[in-house]
Amino acid sequence: MLRTFALALTILTTSQVSADDNIDELKNSLAKSLPQYQVSRIDTTPIEGLYQVILGGQVIYMTKDARYMLDGNLVDLSTKKNFSEDAMSEIRLSQLDELGEENMVVYSPEKIKHTITVVTDIDCPYCRRLHSEMDQYLDGGIKVRYVFMPLKGKGDYETTVTVWCSDDKNEALDMAKAGTELEAKECDNPIEQHLKVSRSLGVRGTPAIILQDGSMLPGYVPAKKLVTELNRMNLSTAKSVN
Repeated sequence: MLRTFALALTILTTSQVSADDNIDELKNSLAKSLPQYQVSRIDTTPIEGLYQVILGGQVIYMTKDARYMLDGNLVDLSTKKNFSEDAMSEIRLSQLDELGEENMVVYSPEKIKHTITVVTDIDCPYCRRLHSEMDQYLDGGIKVRYVFMPLKGKGDYETTVTVWCSDDKNEALDMAKAGTELEAKECDNPIEQHLKVSRSLGVRGTPAIILQDGSMLPGYVPAKKLVTELNRMNLSTAKSVN
């Protein structure tokens, strides 16, 4: 038995060293072939010889010599685990933490049960529909943090800056979402950073809702439905822990 254990330990150790060596080789290869990109992380995958690389805010898969690359989701069909989405969730949370809540417009209930981050455009119809249900979110214990992604040209961008530069950002956003024309204002603002972060999150259109675990729901979701789903998810997590 001791010999068997020693042999298994040797195989495991050798395998780990080999994986580490391959990751180091891939890092070196990427530094030469793609020096303009910063590699955040490299991990092994269930597929031998294929590595998951977080590169420039994106998840890709590469061989150790960086010769072959796959761009797409890696899914285990037997367990339904999406390795790519799990990695993207981590990226999203990291990007939002880096932006900081102090650089967002936040609507907060008295008692917070959940926090969502919504990438929004002031003028988009479904963004306005989502905002019109803000009271339902707050009544459901959901804190809503807004990141702006003005997509409709110069006027849209200037309105977004005006909202940020207002003495009461929440009131100004309420008015802008309702279609009220605001008196233009300028100040130092994080809107360009908002745009950069939104793109790095993989947002292609607004609204986009990012949950506390980093998963993203593209498009509008009715407030009541989202509150119910978040409470269900929270209950499932609590049961699994117990």
